[in-house]
Amino acid sequence: MLAAMRAGQPYAGRTRSWEPWGLRFPAGDSACCHVVLQGACCLISPGGAPLTLGVGDVLFTAPGQGHVLADRPGSPLTDFRPVRDSGSLITDLNIPGLGAATEMLCVCYSFDRVRPHPLLGDLPPVIHLPARVGQHRSLRATVDLMGDELRQPRVGSEAILSPLIDMLLLYVLRTWLDEQSGPGATGWAAALTDPAIVTALHDIHQRPEHPWTVAELATRAGVSRATFAKRFVTAVGQPPLAYLTWWRMTTASRLLLGTDAPLQTVAERCGYGSEYAFAKAFKREHGTAPGRYRRQRQVN
Repeated sequence: MLAAMRAGQPYAGRTRSWEPWGLRFPAGDSACCHVVLQGACCLISPGGAPLTLGVGDVLFTAPGQGHVLADRPGSPLTDFRPVRDSGSLITDLNIPGLGAATEMLCVCYSFDRVRPHPLLGDLPPVIHLPARVGQHRSLRATVDLMGDELRQPRVGSEAILSPLIDMLLLYVLRTWLDEQSGPGATGWAAALTDPAIVTALHDIHQRPEHPWTVAELATRAGVSRATFAKRFVTAVGQPPLAYLTWWRMTTASRLLLGTDAPLQTVAERCGYGSEYAFAKAFKREHGTAPGRYRRQRQVN
């Protein structure tokens, strides 16, 4: 699902700021993770009260959520424009000043807003994970490893950071899902903690070319067809076969843009027996033929 949501290259860096300072993050297609490594700051969101962040706090902001991080409300603002070498995922940003220093780890991920995964719609604008001794150990270990690589990049740092960036996002999302799970959970927080739904999602994600039916998915999930269909719609927000079609078309768009596979091959890998049937379904979903979609998006 993370692979389906991503667009473009993520980047990570350490920011060092001395009071007074403020960083303005635009309301674009990127989600951000911020971790306070030294000092303190506050999150300033439009229409919301400032949120104080201390050492070890982790902050996630969903795509489309413009926000400001600053030492205090009213400090001068600088647009977040990190410096990085062309093609590098490592960034660097320093804001000089005369006051106390704050150091943060900042990671940004670009997501596809044309075909966003439904999970994105369930995420709150901001997820705040306060530092707590003994909690979120895997998340803390990932932050420590990223901090070490960014503090002193060496041979292989880019290769090490790439999976760590994914891990940071996954641990943040997993922690949020864990906190939302339990009696009364709804949406993807319920879907990803329901064994029957998880089994079905895994089958669909791993084998989109298979001619899945609701009955077969229910059997593999170990529940009746009626129970499975009802629970799937309640949690995921659409019927199983509608989600299957959505996933097939998302997979097709990734194959068209990321490979030079012939259209017939793409059709077969997405569960369509003929190029014609695939093209018809693709145009219905994307509004254009697959060949034209590939040419237009590659040019852009």
